[in-house]
Amino acid sequence: MDSVSDVPYIVEASGLTKEFKGFAAVKNVDLRIRRHTIHALIGPNGAGKTTCFNLITKFLEPTRGTIKLNGRDITRTPPADVARLGMVRSFQISATFPHLTVLENVRIALQRPIGNSFHFWQSEKSLDALNDRAMELIADVDLTQYAKHLAVELPYGRKRALEIATTLALEPEMLLLDEPTSGMGREDIARTADLIKRVSANRTILMVEHNLSVVANLSDRITVLARGEILTEGPYAEVSKNPQVIEAYMGTGGAH
Repeated sequence: MDSVSDVPYIVEASGLTKEFKGFAAVKNVDLRIRRHTIHALIGPNGAGKTTCFNLITKFLEPTRGTIKLNGRDITRTPPADVARLGMVRSFQISATFPHLTVLENVRIALQRPIGNSFHFWQSEKSLDALNDRAMELIADVDLTQYAKHLAVELPYGRKRALEIATTLALEPEMLLLDEPTSGMGREDIARTADLIKRVSANRTILMVEHNLSVVANLSDRITVLARGEILTEGPYAEVSKNPQVIEAYMGTGGAH
């Protein structure tokens, strides 16, 4: 069945609006995310990025508008069901267990059908069968040397890498990343950006990101929000020259 991959846009949001007590945090946003691209959502503080992201990931219900995933209307579909359809928000299902090792965390993610059921009671032997796949995922996020470390002992940037590994265990078609480099030093930012690039192979990624150099290096397409509305959209070279974008970012700290 090829019909799904024939739809060029994995996500299509139309007229997306979210009002909080009469205040429109997001106003009439149309967003189309092309399959197998990295799409960034950027904008100054208060632009509506997080609200828009929460609407698309189904953590908020829109006041008005529709969201389609692979041509299917998911506007009223609960987040766990959307995850089953292949759209997974990292740090949503992937909250790690601090006092288990990296390997144990990834193994648990591999056992779990998407949803809320855990299979803690499986025998150690059946868990061992998951080790090879778990170690592959751990290698994918460059954590092999940390496999036996407790999650709580990991440096901050490596914790985020573990969260991405547990998300990848769910084999998402689309990965949604909320501020993936937030709070990181330069070395961690570079490593995380490289990781995002690697895991984007054959996947679609939507990310909210404040670091414009990360956005410039990774994104195929960028949507700029300001005051809850789309200011402009396009590749970084085009968007970064837009006078309204330059003005919107001036003095906001967004250009760092």
